[in-house]
Amino acid sequence: MILYNITINVSPDIEQDFIAWMKTTHIPEVMETGIFHDHKFFRLIHNSEDGTTNYCIQYFTENLKMMMEYESKHAAALRAKTQERYQDKAIAFRTLLETI
Repeated sequence: MILYNITINVSPDIEQDFIAWMKTTHIPEVMETGIFHDHKFFRLIHNSEDGTTNYCIQYFTENLKMMMEYESKHAAALRAKTQERYQDKAIAFRTLLETI
């Protein structure tokens, strides 16, 4: 199994909008691609000096081939929507993990 993990540093002035948009729009759009069979949405528990909050969205797919299909067919457009909406107020860091 492959875990696609996106950690996003979110400015406090957009935080509530970000949560609502992720739950009602972005995550459903990612899941509608058919690539992922499950997801989780987390808030990291920590104190930041700059007042930002980190969120983590985890998507689960069966194999690397499926993940590469997501990257080639869907990722750019979905990332662009987030970038357009939040610009530098939501900075993402992405990782891929494989079950061993």
